[in-house]
Amino acid sequence: MKNSALLVLLALTSLASAQETRRESVLTSANPADDRRPNSASVPDVTVMDSHIERVVILRFKFGTDLLAGLKSAIQKQGIRNAVILSGFGSVRNYQVHQVGNRNLPPKDVYVNDPTAPADIVSVNGLVMNGRVHAHMTMANADKAFGGHLEPDTNVFTFAVITLGVLDDKLDLTRIDDWNNR
Repeated sequence: MKNSALLVLLALTSLASAQETRRESVLTSANPADDRRPNSASVPDVTVMDSHIERVVILRFKFGTDLLAGLKSAIQKQGIRNAVILSGFGSVRNYQVHQVGNRNLPPKDVYVNDPTAPADIVSVNGLVMNGRVHAHMTMANADKAFGGHLEPDTNVFTFAVITLGVLDDKLDLTRIDDWNNR
């Protein structure tokens, strides 16, 4: 009887340690005063950039691949500087994403990591800016849909497919996701 109770306790402990975890991180600007300044009249409410899709690249990731590392590697090998992430689908064995966790600057990121939770990839979108990946994904399981910024330790289950529309290398996307470009 004692051994059975001990085994149940050990099993519950191991399950608890493999559950979803969360951590927070506050981002800071190189100059923290930038986070407190008002919007600049010289930055338009909407910035428009034109580009044509030069080619479409379809990437397929196999079981176990770290999705973000694989995406970065493929982009580098293909010599892609700028691209729009057109679509993504598949499934993951586990995930790590981050979402915004506040409403005032500087932004606070909330990282959600679940090393044991499989999910379907409903969509992936975002940009490749000067070779840097800024990808968001939506996932779903039987209980909910959820998502955020794609982070390392999101590993492919059955497969994953991400389609990129490659843009002109001359396009300057340097400040497109800079929160102080306001």
